[in-house]
Amino acid sequence: QVQLQESGGGLVQAGGSLRLSCAASARPPSTNVMAWFRQAPGKAREFVAAVSYFGSTQYVDSSKGRFIISRDNAKNTAYLEINNLKPEDTAVYYCALRWGSSVSLTADGYGYWGQGTQVTVSS
Repeated sequence: QVQLQESGGGLVQAGGSLRLSCAASARPPSTNVMAWFRQAPGKAREFVAAVSYFGSTQYVDSSKGRFIISRDNAKNTAYLEINNLKPEDTAVYYCALRWGSSVSLTADGYGYWGQGTQVTVSS
């Protein structure tokens, strides 16, 4: 059983940056994809970005340019760097993991989830 723990959220001013981390409790025994989703109040959880075990990345169009996803397999950790934060980025950011090498853009494609980390951007 793999457990995921996010960290790095907080309150930041618009224009600032954050780096979120997602640490897996144990080394996943297979190739996997780690992804970030976010959920704003009153909205559905939405895909932000994903990175495969071998480093291939995929982003939702709205996150291209400001969001950078990466991972360190030796540390069982994925990262999401968010630059030029905007108030509309305010949400709970969740880390997710699925086995294999293909990215799912929907939440039901991931079997493992973290508890989430709150990101609040003030204008």
